[in-house]
Amino acid sequence: MDIQPAQKNSSETAPLSFKEKVGYGLGDMASNFYMGFFGLFLLYYYTDIFGLSPAAVGTMMLVTKIIDAFTDPAMGLIADRTNTKWGRYRPYLLWVAIPYGLLGYVLFLGPDFSNIGKLIYAYLTYSAIMLAYTAINVPYSALLAVISPLAEERTKATQYRFILASLGSLAVAAFTTPLKDWLGGGDDLLGFRLTIIIFAILSVLLFWVTFATTKERIKLKPHTASVREDFSEIIKNKSWLALVAGGILIVIGLLARQSSILYYLKYYMLDDGAKLFWIFDRTSVFTSLGFIGQLAGALITPYLVSRFNKHHLVFAVNILNIALLIVSYFIPPEHFGYIVIVHALGFMTFGITITLLFSMYTDCAEFGEWQTGKRTSGLIVAASMFSLKVGIAFGAAIPGYILAAFGYVADQAQTAKAITGIRLMFNIIPAIFFLLGALAMIFYKIDRTALARIESELSERRHSGSNEDADV
Repeated sequence: MDIQPAQKNSSETAPLSFKEKVGYGLGDMASNFYMGFFGLFLLYYYTDIFGLSPAAVGTMMLVTKIIDAFTDPAMGLIADRTNTKWGRYRPYLLWVAIPYGLLGYVLFLGPDFSNIGKLIYAYLTYSAIMLAYTAINVPYSALLAVISPLAEERTKATQYRFILASLGSLAVAAFTTPLKDWLGGGDDLLGFRLTIIIFAILSVLLFWVTFATTKERIKLKPHTASVREDFSEIIKNKSWLALVAGGILIVIGLLARQSSILYYLKYYMLDDGAKLFWIFDRTSVFTSLGFIGQLAGALITPYLVSRFNKHHLVFAVNILNIALLIVSYFIPPEHFGYIVIVHALGFMTFGITITLLFSMYTDCAEFGEWQTGKRTSGLIVAASMFSLKVGIAFGAAIPGYILAAFGYVADQAQTAKAITGIRLMFNIIPAIFFLLGALAMIFYKIDRTALARIESELSERRHSGSNEDADV
């Protein structure tokens, strides 16, 4: 039937200001000062600097996800039930920033313990930083769902989020190895420890900027539903289930490739750490150009969204990424320039994908409210964040297991078998997961037409004071 648009509060539906979009995006730059750092360097740090075995690190990253299975949904439930003068989600950006900053530093402290002591320390500190990440990033991501009632404005905010996230990752990629070498003076352990301090301070400050510059425009009634009711409602959201599955698989593919970069450059391309120009070596150039590609992907996403359905785009760009990974596998190691170009194009497809995924999570929150009359943005995003961290864990663990299975020995010349393992984990393994993630999008059903109807009906309900379940 024809739906008449409801009368809307002009301040509520006005376009988000440039300041607010940038302010919101800076929160993910803060996150990526850590997550980009961990994705690129943590596995290498644990195996080649801290002295842990690859298999032990892989197991640690998987086992610690058991904690996240409880803490991520719990944080979503807590955030949905928070009521302060600053809103539901924004206060956590203020409260958790300092613990988040401190725990990132502690992760790279590198105490001189026995092998067992080092492994226990890794378990404790990695679990602690992931807990802090949950406590600040679940509310941060849920904030997107209430920053505007319009999907178009949320997509714009998501674009700024991932542009600035890409810039954060780019800063990590470009400057970590130069800073580590300069600050450490040849001591890699000290170099990593001092470098993370810089990114920790920046993370705290940027989260506070996000708190100060954003606003929760969708004013929700106090959340009174039981935990069981909340979980039963989101499980009914089939598009969200498809999105979670696809997100896990795609992030596994990304992190498997990211975690493999240093091994690929050092042992397959025989990078000796020499500077290509100024302070930048091959590692910083390679990773930086990848994140420039990701930034380009985030920039063109709104143009693509205006013409195609989001889930169709996710499917298409992941198929393109698979083709690029196959090409990359066959490029000889002496052709550094070609490998960099293909890598940057692959990360451009991921820039599109990740921008769309988080916008689609908030679309699922809208759909859930329209379908059930209950808004559970925090829980939906928390469960989604859990899927993201599962993807990160498996994406980092799989290379660890492959290294162990193919006979990798840290900081030694590698056998032909070990080189084969490094090539597989850099190209073919990610391609498999990108394919599975693309196929999951077949089951996502919230298209542009449905979303327009949902927005209109929700606006009418909110302004009439009604929020009964929709007939679906």
